[in-house]
Amino acid sequence: MSGNAISFDGLDQIGRKRLSEHFFLREFLYSETAIKHGVINVPDDLDLAVEAGSHLCQELLEPLQKRFGRIHIRSAFRSCAVNQLGNSLGLNCARNEANFADHIWDRTDGSGNMGATACIVIPEVADVLSKPGEWVQLAWWIHDHLPYSSLHFFNTMLACNVQWRENPVRRIESWVGWQEDRVWRKKGLLTKPGMDNHHGDHSDRYPVLSERFGL
Repeated sequence: MSGNAISFDGLDQIGRKRLSEHFFLREFLYSETAIKHGVINVPDDLDLAVEAGSHLCQELLEPLQKRFGRIHIRSAFRSCAVNQLGNSLGLNCARNEANFADHIWDRTDGSGNMGATACIVIPEVADVLSKPGEWVQLAWWIHDHLPYSSLHFFNTMLACNVQWRENPVRRIESWVGWQEDRVWRKKGLLTKPGMDNHHGDHSDRYPVLSERFGL
């Protein structure tokens, strides 16, 4: 479908698509870039976007919200047109092909995997994990409990790109520093398959979360 040619009723019906118990498609379509430049941010392939987004919500966002409180959606679905615009304007949007099955929910990636990403903030967690490097506690809890594909943490309010994808890669990266083996790392890779820290139980790595939320 063409975003700019869609009727009000059509746009309204798209927004009403329910992805999980507490999440509807409408809240994932908001884009400052789209608003500023007059582009309507809707999927070309609605069925694929809804299916991928439903997995994201049901398998990742709902469990996070149930455990830690209300989730704020910072950025999520991007149409190809909106993502290309963001890329051309230098707004930290990767090229379209690199964002398929990521922020572009209505395209499969180069291997045919379906996927979806949302950048989220969990206010109650951000308030609790306020010291430098404590973001890793949320990262390790998600790693131990949820079927994520990738996580990418940012500096502001413990924001995190949370990706669900078929055939998940289980990789965690960050632009925020943390301490590991008595060394302060400014940014980079926390874990991926093959690293010594990838397997096993990490419950001793999220003590603040355990105390605050009774994990």
